[in-house]
Amino acid sequence: MTAASQPLLEVTDLVQRYTLPRESVFRPPGVVRALNGVSARVTAGKSLGVVGESGSGKSTFARLAMALERPTSGSVSLLGRDLNKMPADELRRARRDFQMVFQDPYGSLDPRQTISRIVAEPLTALEQVDRATQRARVAAVLKQVGLRDADMDKYPHEFSGGQRQRIAIARALITQPKLIVADEPVSALDVSVQAQVLNLMQDLQEQFGLSYILISHDLAVVDYLCDEVAVMYLGRIVEQGRPDDLFAHCAHPYTRALLEAVPRARAGGERRRRGAQVIASQSSAATGCPYASRCPLADQHCRDTAPALRKVGPTHLAACHKAEEVMTLPALVAEAG
Repeated sequence: MTAASQPLLEVTDLVQRYTLPRESVFRPPGVVRALNGVSARVTAGKSLGVVGESGSGKSTFARLAMALERPTSGSVSLLGRDLNKMPADELRRARRDFQMVFQDPYGSLDPRQTISRIVAEPLTALEQVDRATQRARVAAVLKQVGLRDADMDKYPHEFSGGQRQRIAIARALITQPKLIVADEPVSALDVSVQAQVLNLMQDLQEQFGLSYILISHDLAVVDYLCDEVAVMYLGRIVEQGRPDDLFAHCAHPYTRALLEAVPRARAGGERRRRGAQVIASQSSAATGCPYASRCPLADQHCRDTAPALRKVGPTHLAACHKAEEVMTLPALVAEAG
């Protein structure tokens, strides 16, 4: 594989199991199957959106992509180097190239530290820089996210939620990374502020050639920012492709259920949600399709045989025995608001 064709990040057959506390000495401890053979890749300058309900495995995927946890099995490679096989000091140096933005702009910033120290934290952890150089780099990155030099000596409580998330983005940018993993970066913000932060992320991507892995439950967010979308259910990718393909011609009933659950207006101004259901347990193993118990199209074959993720279009994958039938159903995009 040439350098030009090599993906920036590649995850292969990721499996993650968590053992639950033992409830009885007479029974073996339970196991949560958080990821079940997830594979994906991110190309330089492009963005991958990962969507699904709470409990689908999105945040576990983000933690493993950031090498914050070791997988039960599988690999995570950045520019061809397996992050989980690196010695600790080498992994620490490699973190210059990938950083993370967390969901909560209130909880992710230390209230006792100045903005200068918060933003500079990844930089000081990776290299020795003098104070003048550090402040100059902090000032530069704050300007890039729309804040001022004068903000360096303030504290987090002096900023709004949107400004705090800009600070979190500045902290991620300080090492000039190639990849930023953003776990629900706008879900805690007002809608108008969400748009400002997403516009900022898009501008930074164009300016610096950044790649993003964007974890979200909001289909509109990934549609706006991402070049490719992976839909997760019970620790598996059940559909993957370009946003236009997934949202206009979805091939999996779960993707369709997510689109139906988007609030949309009815006559008289009333709004409704459709398709919202409780996600199945990740501590039980299904023999067939994990979505069969919720799927209106499921038959005995679905309940007996788990579908493989397969091509249903040039760049469109789905793990559904009835993908072609689902794709012929009326589109939902025109209704989704």
